[in-house]
Amino acid sequence: MPNYPDALKVYVAGPYTKGDVVVNTRSAILAADALLEAGHHPYVPHLSHFWHLVAPRPYQDWLDLDLVWLRECDAVVRIPGESSGADMETAEARRLSIPVFGSVAELLEATRG
Repeated sequence: MPNYPDALKVYVAGPYTKGDVVVNTRSAILAADALLEAGHHPYVPHLSHFWHLVAPRPYQDWLDLDLVWLRECDAVVRIPGESSGADMETAEARRLSIPVFGSVAELLEATRG
């Protein structure tokens, strides 16, 4: 895994509950993998899917936890698809002046040195 001095902590926001949660989690992981390969440090809230299988919690608990981590990130990548949770996360990022990118490619283009 490359470790670049200008690596960003990137929050991956996208659909989880609308559609197939496994397909949505896979999409988020693939986006995060591309970010990691490019030298960034992705945070994938969708991975709570696996935690929830072992120790279920109310949906709001997961959203609250996600917002704690969102505040620590330098950028957000919003992967495609309808999602009220991801829409809320990107709105909060903008409120906090955290840049929001519409795709991994868009973030990589913007951060290319």
